This record gives sequence, structure tokens and C-alpha cells, in this order.
Amino acid sequence: MSSSLSDVTVRPVTTEADKKAFIELVYRLNLSDPNWVPELKSEERELITPGKNPWFEHGEAQLFLAWRAGRSEPVGRISAQIDELVQQHMGAGIGQWGFLEAEDEAIAHALLATAEGWLRDKGMTRSMGPFSLGIWDKPGLLVKGHDHPPMVMMGHNKPEYEGWVERAGYAGIKDLHTYDLPTTDFPPIVQRLVEMGEKSDRIRIRKINKKKFDEEAALILAILNEAWSDNWGFIPLTDSEIAYAGKKLKPIVLEDMILVAEYDGEPVAFMIALPDINEFTRDLKGELFPFGFIKLLWRLKKMRPRGGRVPLMGVLRKLHATRLASQLAFMMIEYIRRAGTGHYGIGRAEVGWVLDDNGPMISIAEALSARNNRTYRIYEKLL
Repeated sequence: MSSSLSDVTVRPVTTEADKKAFIELVYRLNLSDPNWVPELKSEERELITPGKNPWFEHGEAQLFLAWRAGRSEPVGRISAQIDELVQQHMGAGIGQWGFLEAEDEAIAHALLATAEGWLRDKGMTRSMGPFSLGIWDKPGLLVKGHDHPPMVMMGHNKPEYEGWVERAGYAGIKDLHTYDLPTTDFPPIVQRLVEMGEKSDRIRIRKINKKKFDEEAALILAILNEAWSDNWGFIPLTDSEIAYAGKKLKPIVLEDMILVAEYDGEPVAFMIALPDINEFTRDLKGELFPFGFIKLLWRLKKMRPRGGRVPLMGVLRKLHATRLASQLAFMMIEYIRRAGTGHYGIGRAEVGWVLDDNGPMISIAEALSARNNRTYRIYEKLL
């Protein structure tokens, strides 16, 4: 599948040189943006490589590059992908796209048209994106919050992309929000709920044991799979994806910022907070070698980030819409706040992403005087 628009040609990525160009393009187009944070190129390569990323055990993807006549370097990129788990859990006929980067709108439209053509040829009836590659990998297009850099594991794109995608016939179907959270003492009503929980002998909030990290990660992600199963867009993590996530997270986790809540001895909720390692990798410009690896190891060892992010939390469904669920959430947030500010000097915290229809979590954010600082939008178009 290829596509042409005047002097622009879109071709599939087929060689190692193509794959390298696919990765390098994003750095060339974005390094001048003061709020863009370069991903490590080794991580980006692993993400799009079958056999490395377990997403490919249930998904198929085709990468594309756009080329302009007379230019020796690509001018845009995109992926088109089909995920068997998306077909099962979100609906048959849903194909997806991601990794969109383009020098101008005409190139973006040519890329989207090519991705749509590939999906259509595979029998898909709806095109949804962006996902790079799945819902757990930087979903959505940034439509609010371009004026500050993203925290760890969050995406960033040019503000022009919103208009480009919409003029290509896409309509937003779901917004994902992040919230900037005060790290000062929380409001009195929240403090009272926390204090009440601390007096209960039925509630235990514990930090993880990093020496048993594989077991802890499996426990947490099992709660996640159960707790999120009714959420829009939910795709369960497979056993291999759980193991892969644990391996990726272990070098950057801090024991007292990943918590499990137990009620009557049963693990019923969890919360993960991560140091904003974007602060440690930003000046490496994606390169670990020859000296970036040493710098990163030293910075991780010192671990004094200015910011931290809560990317994931979950409460078992049987507790949804109960006062206990909110109480456990407030307790875990407060304990993470104490550890973050007291042990690591974190001065800024972010929670999210949060689905736009997740009323309980939005209420918790509002109760903590949090501010919606970034919004990512997922789009859809009928094929």
C-alpha cells in the first residue's frame, strides 16, 4: 500500500534503514520545540519491533514513511495497526493509527489516507487514533497543554496536528485528562478521611517490596485488569505484557511511591507514582551511548526529581462508587505526597490520564484542588 499527493509519496517501512529513518524523523521535526522531550531511541526501536514488544503477540502493524521529491530524508511518518484484543473488547472492525509526524498538513493527510487504505484493505470499517501502538502506549493527540513539557510516559505533539487531523475527517470521541496536583497539605476534609482510615484496623496501606518486584507487579496489574475492565477503551494486559511492564518499570520505581491497599487482609486497590525521569533524559537527545548511559545511571541513583506522576491507580469493581474506594484513594495519594515531598523533594505532581467520563476520579482531583493541565484526544473516522 502506497499513496501519492503531488510530489509526496508514502511508502511502507520494509528495511532496517527505513526503520531507523522512522525513528530519527521525530527528533528532527521536534528538537526545536522547547517543551518536547526526546524519548530514548533504544526504547522507541523496541516499541516498534516484533519479538521485543509483546503487543505484537496480539497485534499487527505497518509503519509508513512519507517522502518528497528531491529530498533525501523522509518528511512524515505514521503507523496503521490492528489489535485482536481491540476487536474483542472495543468492537469488530476498529483499526487504529499512531506515531503521526509530518512537516505540513498535506503530508499528514497523505499519511492518514495511506493508513486508512491499509486498514480498509484488512477489512476494517473504523479508523481510530492516535495510539502508539496500543491504549497503554501514549494514547491520544495532545490538544491542551502545549505550553509545558510532558511528564514520564506521556506524549507531546505540535498544536497544529489537531486541526490537521480534524480536517482529514476525524471527530473526537474521547478525551483523556491529566491534573496538576498541589504538593502542599491537602484540604481539611481530605485530611479527616485519611485520619479516619488510619484509625481503622481493617485498612492497611503498604509500600511494595522491590526485592519481590515481579510478584508485586503481577498483583498490581491483576487488580488493574479487574478494576478497569468496564472503562472505555480498556484492553487487558496479557501475562507477557505484565512481565514486560514490570521489567521496564523496575529501574525507575521508588518503593514508597507504589502502594497497595488491603481491606480485611485482601488487596483491593493500588496506586503507582513514578519520578519524572523525563528530567533525567531530556538533554540526552535520545542517545544512551557513548556517555548518556553513564549520565542516566548516575541521575537515577541520586533520584531527586522535581516532579512525579501518578499514571495508574485502581480499585476492585466491588468497591466502585463506595466511600471506602474514595477513602483508599485519598490515603494512597496522601502517603505518596508525603514520600514525594519528604524523601525526594518533589515539588510538582501530576495525576492521569483520567477518562473524561470517570466521574469518581475527576471528583477526587477536584477535591484536592487539582487543575486540568493537559488533554489528549482520541479521534475516529468511518472508513
